[in-house]
Amino acid sequence: MFIVENECSGARAGVFDTVHGRIRTPVFMNVMTAAAIRGGAGSEDLENVGCQVALSNTYHLGLRPGEKAVKAMGGLRRFMDWKGPLLTDSGGFQVFSLENLRTITEEGVSFCSYIDGKRIFMGPEESLHIQASLGSTIAMAFDECVKNPAPKDYVAASLERTTRWLKRSKAQWEAEKAKEDAVNPHQLLFAINQGGTYPDLRIAHAKQIVEVGADGYAIGGLAVGEEAEVMYEIIDSVIPFLPKDRPRYLMGVGTPLNILEAVKRGVDFFDCVLPQRNAKRGNVFTFSGRRYLLNEKYRLDDRPIEEGCGCPACRRYSRAYIRHLLKADERLGMRLCILHNLWFYNHFAARIREKIINGDFEEYYREKKQVLGVLL
Repeated sequence: MFIVENECSGARAGVFDTVHGRIRTPVFMNVMTAAAIRGGAGSEDLENVGCQVALSNTYHLGLRPGEKAVKAMGGLRRFMDWKGPLLTDSGGFQVFSLENLRTITEEGVSFCSYIDGKRIFMGPEESLHIQASLGSTIAMAFDECVKNPAPKDYVAASLERTTRWLKRSKAQWEAEKAKEDAVNPHQLLFAINQGGTYPDLRIAHAKQIVEVGADGYAIGGLAVGEEAEVMYEIIDSVIPFLPKDRPRYLMGVGTPLNILEAVKRGVDFFDCVLPQRNAKRGNVFTFSGRRYLLNEKYRLDDRPIEEGCGCPACRRYSRAYIRHLLKADERLGMRLCILHNLWFYNHFAARIREKIINGDFEEYYREKKQVLGVLL
């Protein structure tokens, strides 16, 4: 059950109760692609940085170690010792990223494994079967993510197919939950809105998927080539057609400013690999902007990445030391930057929530909009 506790200037703070715990929104989900944060962080680290929801990848885990192995270990949460809610994506975005190696038909998608080149098929039934075997708290319907920009006639045909895939996903999801050996018979299902950068198609598809019904609704196919303002326009067009009593999830987005703007438009859930990817290059986020720790000015800087930050890196180490680690190609440097960025993202979402609850979001939005994109 999802309950909106307060709304402020379009933003909303809510609670989403699941079988694996309560999720307080807005929430940023930390991406554990293959059941770990790429860069050397695990479940204990996520607990230490304030993560509420972990997100893992159906496509990758289906290939290795395989859903049968994970199910035999008691499901993915037990396998990686994660105590909180877990969302698994459908594998649709990974299929999108294999543009030159896949073939899409009405039945699903065939593509080559990145591990051994073996030909693999995945459709709604396969995707939801894998997600059921993983036992995630929230499963995602199988969809096609279209690259932006794309011809309108192709996008229109694609979203119609995605609606048909949603119906098949839902049927498979219900069948999997009814099995005697179901890892999580209380698994939830989110549907995904598609439609490229065409507001009219987005609205039409939103109406279709709401008619089918789901526990939550995601906006997919954004941050894949379009400008930020176009993304915001699409969010503005879709949100009025999504139920107010269901969570809204903007997939794969994004920068702190993207999150701030999307929250103002009524989005509740977020995920992105940006905290990890940026950390690998010494880019760290703060409430005053972004720091590039490899800059010479940090060579003898004995302050933490951000004054007052409670992350494992800032509690103990200086900018100068972390810069040295990055320069020396010591993996500890990347790990510390990752932990800081994840701490920032989780606490940024928590701070936004606090402002919404207190009715101060508009002032916070205006303040942070000016600084979050600044390079310090």
